Amino acid sequence: MVRKLSKNRLFHSYFKDWVELYKVGAVRDVTLNKYNITYRRLKELAPNLKISQLNRMTYQKLINDYALTHEKQTTMDFHHQVKAAILDAVDEGLIERDPTRKAVIKGKNPGDKKQKYLNQSELQTLISTLELKSVINRDWFILLVAKTGLRFSEALALTPNDFDFKNQTLSINKSWNYKNKRGGFIPTKNESSNRKIQLDWQTCMHFSNLTIGLPKDRPMFIRRRIFNSTINDYLKRKCTDAGIPVISIHGLRHTHASLLLFAGVSIASVSRRLGHSNITTTQQTYLHIIRELENKDNHKMMQFLATIV
Repeated sequence: MVRKLSKNRLFHSYFKDWVELYKVGAVRDVTLNKYNITYRRLKELAPNLKISQLNRMTYQKLINDYALTHEKQTTMDFHHQVKAAILDAVDEGLIERDPTRKAVIKGKNPGDKKQKYLNQSELQTLISTLELKSVINRDWFILLVAKTGLRFSEALALTPNDFDFKNQTLSINKSWNYKNKRGGFIPTKNESSNRKIQLDWQTCMHFSNLTIGLPKDRPMFIRRRIFNSTINDYLKRKCTDAGIPVISIHGLRHTHASLLLFAGVSIASVSRRLGHSNITTTQQTYLHIIRELENKDNHKMMQFLATIV
């Protein structure tokens, strides 16, 4: 139940109602959970802050307090969620001016980052250690993610019907709700995530045999409830045994995209294959690789221009 609008309301209470009114049923459960976490942090950091007390200084203090225990990108995400509610409060006349204007986003120094992707040699080493049996198992799951760059939930939701072996394509049109103990199909992350991707002939040949006799509309990789951590722990052991850097299943997605970019595939094609909502997301995620490729391109350009005399 949404309470009456008042400038004297506690801001964290307003934010909670705002989430219930505008976000419940409109965003995915994983996104809604992030809003609920933001609410709990608001209540913890500013338990007595009223809407009428929101100004640039009080808001900056709130952001600074949050930044003491979070990295800059996480603080930015917190800022964006809180700001959205504040702007609505401005529109409703509860706040005269936008207190988030010119907010300075800080954050603690990031810790040592784990390697997010493998190079081609490391990936080939990993694949060589997989136990690819005549029936579907976790190793086939790892191989398929490495070959397609699918999200964890997208790969879990795959059924035999999603494969078009004649045209060597795979349809991505749903996810698996692995965070719910009952599981079940749910929509993909966004509209752009609904896509068809091309498969290499070897992958098609393997899965055309593996899917024989399986229920056409049931997930191939689901036997019982499955957790992201379980697969990641299994992949960690595989990486360790292979003597390569330890990465996660999501790291295989990064590996897939990175190798395609290094192979000369356009950023637009990689973006579509990954199911990103826009090409900017791809550019930001793989900025370090794009810059490295640009340096190589600059070298090629100078070599070519030097031949023009």
